[in-house]
Amino acid sequence: MEFFHGVNVDWMGKAKYFVALSLLLLVVGWLSIYRTIVVKHGTLYGIDFRGGTLVYVRFAGKPPIDQIRKGLQQAGLPNSTIQGISDTRSIGSQNDVVIGLEQAQGDESLDAGKQKILDVLHATFGTGSSKPDFNSLTQPVLAADLTRKDPLLLGTNAGDRYNQLATRLTSARDTDHSGIVTSFDELKNVEGVTPAVTGFLANDYSLGNFAVRDAEIVGPKVGAQLRRQAFFATLYALGGMLVYIAFRFEWVYGAAAVIAVFHDVLITLGFFSLFHYEISLTVIAALLTLVGYSMNDTIVIFDRVRENLRLMRRESFPEIVNKSINQTLSRTILTSGLTFLTVLVLWVMGGEVLRAFSFAMVVGVVVGTYSSFGIAAPIVVLWNKYGGGQAATARVGSAAEKRVAAVARR
Repeated sequence: MEFFHGVNVDWMGKAKYFVALSLLLLVVGWLSIYRTIVVKHGTLYGIDFRGGTLVYVRFAGKPPIDQIRKGLQQAGLPNSTIQGISDTRSIGSQNDVVIGLEQAQGDESLDAGKQKILDVLHATFGTGSSKPDFNSLTQPVLAADLTRKDPLLLGTNAGDRYNQLATRLTSARDTDHSGIVTSFDELKNVEGVTPAVTGFLANDYSLGNFAVRDAEIVGPKVGAQLRRQAFFATLYALGGMLVYIAFRFEWVYGAAAVIAVFHDVLITLGFFSLFHYEISLTVIAALLTLVGYSMNDTIVIFDRVRENLRLMRRESFPEIVNKSINQTLSRTILTSGLTFLTVLVLWVMGGEVLRAFSFAMVVGVVVGTYSSFGIAAPIVVLWNKYGGGQAATARVGSAAEKRVAAVARR
């Protein structure tokens, strides 16, 4: 499928505009990173890399961010973070917040950090009752209370029945009411619930206006190890691709491709700072995916350049590169366009868990596509002009001819 026929765009003549755009994006992005780290004393790392505690909390109404922050400050946790989240796939998630607490003292303080956050929440938003909060109740505890009180008068052998009832009650709370029950009457339609059960719930439990949905704990030692492994994984990926392209083409092609990919990663990190996303393990996965995607697009162009070196002996090298880019333009638009639409939908509708990953892919697909012909190709042309590249170009052409001749002899 071809979208364009007879395209004759002078890409190398416009290379200076691509370079200027890249410099602008790099400067703006890394100024934002400097401001985040140096001026605000913040961090780009997520909990996976810096270590600490994250507690996911859902409120019955709009989260009172100011009250949460005030409670944390009064509890001696001024460096904690509060972030509202919204998962379009989950009803009620617009009332969710993530409370983060960085830990630097050691792994033994992590559980204590989680408990401090929970204590602040209960002190600030507790029901003021000594009764257990039904919205924070687990299924085993509820089943044990039901069995002990026996509101259905089932006798001593009713453990299985109450286990099933407790499962249905907690499932209705978490699934049908997004984890927050504001009135016990909301549970009267649950299978097995009678007025006696509703009365038992109202008499023995209170209803808080928040519920802890999840908690994540990562030790600082583990976080430092993950940072180091992620750094080396990225370097190994770039190094492996450099060796492959240098072997497949010429070293300058490999160097140009790696520089372009490195350029893509730096710009993507700058966008992460601008849009206040944190770098986590899923983001590293996205960056490695971006490395492979951008490299593949660059190799397609370089392979066409190598073919045209044999077919267009009388043309100048910049003209050959322009011709090669124009010939692969339809393929670039088709593959990059469809990939962009896919990751864009994933970013918009994929939920909070995939938001950072899909954002990295959205930025990376755009930047990686234009860097293939706006950064990598001009580097090869520049080296060909000023770095004695004519001889290497001839070797690439002759090597291609030898491979074609070998295949023909077979």
